[in-house]
Amino acid sequence: MSNIQVNKLHTLSGHNDCIYALVEGPDPRFFYTGSGDGMVVEWDLDKPKDGRLIAKVAHSVYALEVDKERNLLFIGHNFEGIHVIDLEKSKEIWSLKITDQSIFDIKAIGNELYVGTGDGIIIIIDIEQQSVKKHIKIGKKSIRVFAIDPTKRQLAAGLSDHSIKVFNLTDHSPIHNLEAHNNSVFALGYSPNKSIMVSGGRDAHLKIWETKNYSLQESIVAHMFAINYLSFREDGNYFVTCSMDKSIKVWDSNSLKLLKVIDKARHAGHGTSINKVLWSSYNQQIVSVSDDRNISIWQIEL
Repeated sequence: MSNIQVNKLHTLSGHNDCIYALVEGPDPRFFYTGSGDGMVVEWDLDKPKDGRLIAKVAHSVYALEVDKERNLLFIGHNFEGIHVIDLEKSKEIWSLKITDQSIFDIKAIGNELYVGTGDGIIIIIDIEQQSVKKHIKIGKKSIRVFAIDPTKRQLAAGLSDHSIKVFNLTDHSPIHNLEAHNNSVFALGYSPNKSIMVSGGRDAHLKIWETKNYSLQESIVAHMFAINYLSFREDGNYFVTCSMDKSIKVWDSNSLKLLKVIDKARHAGHGTSINKVLWSSYNQQIVSVSDDRNISIWQIEL
């Protein structure tokens, strides 16, 4: 493992339940968290101790997404649907009751919002019209995670049936159905600078797929327990994974070598499952959220 310096900058608290959702803002100086207490909080990386409550809903929030063009924050409200916050005015401007299921992920591209539900349905919403365009039933089990390749205009969905399903964003037609993992797929990401997609899941494996034909390039036993999420650095040269094993791992995207393990014993990391991780494009710091109700901010010197 390489000699990477890790400095824990901040531990932020304020949520009263496990933190499940994490997303970078349209202005990357800010990020947003959502938790089991229904609170959605805005944090400022320049003044991280001053969290600001943006919304409070009745049920858990597993999914958040931003629309950078319109400066909107989409909240996935379990068993209810979505709430839409105007970040400039800091107020809710519309909402849609679209499901009675859990919402595990949301992605926005162009004028469309993709919502993945616990009953295996992708709900496509027209953002301008504020209405549902289409339902696509892609499985019998939960859709856990989305990833978008904006250059090829493709959407990948990781499911609890162990598969990854890839769709054309232009007409929503299916392209590939990958028998990907031995258990639920929780983590998914397209590299910003290479033709690869990385997936991770409850089987603790990382899978590397080339995106021309989606053939499997490599399978890595990456963690002790489930891989909950992954995030690429903005330049695509590195990515981080987080796990139920309470660790964050830093990887080289080119060699696929493990560069650093960040955990409680060595770096005063989280004491319970780490649910989401974000490699900030604002200052290249890493943000992580956990079942321990805390947010950690890390400086990584590569």
